[in-house]
Amino acid sequence: MTTAGQIDDARARANALRLAIASALAGANASVIFATGAIVGSVLAPDKSYATVPISIFVVGMALATLPVGWIARTFGRRTAFQIGSLMGVIGGLLGASAVYAASFPLYCLGTLCCGSYAAAAQSYRFAAADTASESYKPKVISWVMAGGVLAGFVGPQLVQNTMNLWPPYLFAASYVGQSIVAALAMIVLSTVDFPKPAAAAAARAGRPLLEIAAQPRFVVAALCGVVSYALMNLIMTAAPLAMKMCGHDISDSNLAIQWHVVAMYLPSFVTGSLIARYGADRVVTAGLLLTGLAGIVGLMGITVAHFWTALIILGVGWNFGFVGASAMVVTTHRPEERTRVQSFNDFLVFGTMAVGSFSSGHVLTNWGWSWVNLIAFPPIALALVALVWFALARARRPAA
Repeated sequence: MTTAGQIDDARARANALRLAIASALAGANASVIFATGAIVGSVLAPDKSYATVPISIFVVGMALATLPVGWIARTFGRRTAFQIGSLMGVIGGLLGASAVYAASFPLYCLGTLCCGSYAAAAQSYRFAAADTASESYKPKVISWVMAGGVLAGFVGPQLVQNTMNLWPPYLFAASYVGQSIVAALAMIVLSTVDFPKPAAAAAARAGRPLLEIAAQPRFVVAALCGVVSYALMNLIMTAAPLAMKMCGHDISDSNLAIQWHVVAMYLPSFVTGSLIARYGADRVVTAGLLLTGLAGIVGLMGITVAHFWTALIILGVGWNFGFVGASAMVVTTHRPEERTRVQSFNDFLVFGTMAVGSFSSGHVLTNWGWSWVNLIAFPPIALALVALVWFALARARRPAA
């Protein structure tokens, strides 16, 4: 566990820089999947309505790996957990290239499952940066790690753009080979991070029961906002490249759309931590949810390239405020000895719900159209906003009780 003697903001800052680089490389892994998954799926799948299933399998991989990643980190340390995750990224990229070459839909889904496991480990980077940080410093280092995704917004889509035709006639096969190389580079970066030693077995088992922690109103609201922010972003982003192709737009246009969407997801992280420190996580999350709703409105206004790009950029900023803010709320709900259990449980809830959204996006898009992909976003946003208002009112009444 992290004791008062282990709190070291200078160490946390140095770790955050390295983890931001690793996050950028891991984000490129996800960018490749999101930019190509639905298009490759539409070619390899036995039915066009299954086009987004590979991306859904990617999210399933994230959900299934979150709890094991937490257990490995708790038992053997974060370094081991993160290196195993990066290795899964290497394997996933090689499987993806093999699947495109062999025209195998099941093998492609297996590859995206492995890449999802890598993404699950990478999502914990934000929490690892906060391990040695003081309470006031935690939102900043979390947002700094997330800022590493800005580079991912360029590395991933440009990797696809510059390699997709290098192995004719196997579109995107070389992109997945490149993805494996990037994951291997992440393993090297992670080897330089100064992770705290894993807690002793007795300390790792200490703390309150997980259900008791999860029943706290603040955790419930934080988890709900994290789920809504990530699931809706994934729902719309997953469908967007295929929707653009269905609307007659070029693949290069959809690659750039994903690139600027990913940049918008992570660029605000340079200031999100400061915004949270100044205005509070609750208000930043509220702003993120409202921006996600605005992205849905823009998506309903037209199907030009400009409409897609604008909606995806706004969606990225909304996700950043919503997800980083929710993550900052989560780290205030647990004690140091409880962190890996609570954090992995929170991510399991987020990515498990994302999987449902991913599986439904292809069906909704192919059967109902792009407009319904955007319309579906509004009820969950309303639910999360109501939860935030309820929590704020309950907290305001507490001192008077």
